[in-house]
Amino acid sequence: MCGIVGYIGGREATPILLEGLHRLEYRGYDSAGLAVVDRGRMKVTKAAVRVDELRELVGTHPSGVGIAHTRWATHGEPTDANAHPHLDASGRIAVVHNGIIENAEELRGKLEAEGVAFASDTDTEALAHLIAAEREAADTLEDAVRAVLAGVEGAYGIVVLDVRDPAELVVARNGSPIVLGIGDGEMYVASDVAALVRHTQRVVYLDDGELATISADDFRTSTSQARRTAKTPTTVDVAEDDYQLGGFADYMRKEMHEQPEAVRRALMGRLDERFSTAHLGGISLDARELRSIRRVKFLGCGSAYYAGQLGANLVEEWARVPADAEPASEFRYRNPVVDPDTLYVAVSQSGETLDTLAAVQELKRKGGRVIGMVNVVGSAIARECGSGVFLHAGPEVSVASTKAVTNMSVCFAMLALLLGRVRDLSVANGRRAVDAMAVLPDRIAEVLASDEDVALAAAKFADARHMFFIGRVRGWPVAREGAQKLKEISYVHAEAYQASELKHGPLALIDATMPSVVIVPDDELVAKNVGTIEQIKARGGPVIAVTNADLPAGLADAVLRVPRSEPELDPILFAIPLQLFAYHVARTLGRDIDKPRNLAKSVTVE
Repeated sequence: MCGIVGYIGGREATPILLEGLHRLEYRGYDSAGLAVVDRGRMKVTKAAVRVDELRELVGTHPSGVGIAHTRWATHGEPTDANAHPHLDASGRIAVVHNGIIENAEELRGKLEAEGVAFASDTDTEALAHLIAAEREAADTLEDAVRAVLAGVEGAYGIVVLDVRDPAELVVARNGSPIVLGIGDGEMYVASDVAALVRHTQRVVYLDDGELATISADDFRTSTSQARRTAKTPTTVDVAEDDYQLGGFADYMRKEMHEQPEAVRRALMGRLDERFSTAHLGGISLDARELRSIRRVKFLGCGSAYYAGQLGANLVEEWARVPADAEPASEFRYRNPVVDPDTLYVAVSQSGETLDTLAAVQELKRKGGRVIGMVNVVGSAIARECGSGVFLHAGPEVSVASTKAVTNMSVCFAMLALLLGRVRDLSVANGRRAVDAMAVLPDRIAEVLASDEDVALAAAKFADARHMFFIGRVRGWPVAREGAQKLKEISYVHAEAYQASELKHGPLALIDATMPSVVIVPDDELVAKNVGTIEQIKARGGPVIAVTNADLPAGLADAVLRVPRSEPELDPILFAIPLQLFAYHVARTLGRDIDKPRNLAKSVTVE
């Protein structure tokens, strides 16, 4: 959500900034802009356009310092005036900002009372005016930024440029990710390593409440109380090629087809055939501590929450420990009872999801035991939790998560197996689970090979304005995730229902214009699910069955086949054809699949 890029060094800044913004387009945005210092003057180009269009608007500036931004609107509509960077009235200070300033109206009111005229409707512009005023008296730009931030409430990741001191940039973070990139005689700053990997793999992650001043040759970090901090650069295991399409039409298609290899990475070295269990080295709990866990709660947002529901089912089935999932966005607002015997699992692809990070912080404040499951080493949630499980999905660019969600589910299965084997899950059932997980990559590849069949079904139903996704027990999280995927990339209204709830209201909506996608695993509930299909068909509703069962001929209008696995792991496989289905519906409708409207990849605001 929003993107920040900054550069200071001996090369021309503008091409580097534009390339960095291009790398961050997947995060979602509605306007873009940049500011550079050119021969002692601040040059700003910004508009409610895509990065390619911004590139056409930007002139040639022989400048070695600049900042750039892609904006996802919060305060103020997507307009040229509201695009970042924002300047103070004199044009001395330029600011780019991710996040939301919660007391922006109060700050704005004070400035207007002092005669300051605002050029935008944003919360960010107030920062530029305030920093410019403080800069007149402060010894350094860093001191001015620190003084202003002391009166700011909310989340921010900011980069500040002073036209009178272009030899440095000042960076600050609170709740919105910021990473420094260390080059040879040049420095970078970004909201995501994706913008940096073409130039450097040596990075420094800022913590909340931390500031940094960077020059071409060095950086220094400090707290909001001006205490120096020591940061050791780390090397990110990400290459530039990881962000290339590699012959695919878009990133979502590429990432769906990367799932077999992504799952292999997640499983590598973690399945223990000898003892029929799993090893999760990032969880620093011994067998006695694992046995002391009396409940497991998964916390995530969107697809991570639905994957958490799947994980909760697995924990209850294999470990016989009560488990559930809850939207992290609601958790801290309901004054939750934090139980010391509960293991809380915070789930996030980016590791920067603000709602999930806030839930982790609330849990730690109350003494809760929390681990992270994230896909980005060094991310805020990973650092805050201190222990957990790395997803190993690899960089994910498309807003609609596919391989990261699948790897979440696989990691949840390993956690459930680990918890089960320190309790009462037998060696035989443990071996059954290990063997089934070991072949998951091959089973996923089989599903992906049915892509053409799914495309035909998608084309048949792409004109539908509404769809139901129906699942029972293990199929319920799958149905929720399937509806989510269809909504977010095709803009077709979709709702998920538990199969048993259809007759308690939703059945009234069934007619020939309302297709239902029904999840039908070949398990002990297959007859119940066939009965659900018959209820829908009796009312004229079209049915797309997603199944590994032998259904009666002609029961469904379309069938998406899934290979057999162990019943507990069926949901992992059943989610794959629903990714393909949503993708092909969206393609048929001509949607921008990787960058769906109004959405962002990493949600770093509330």
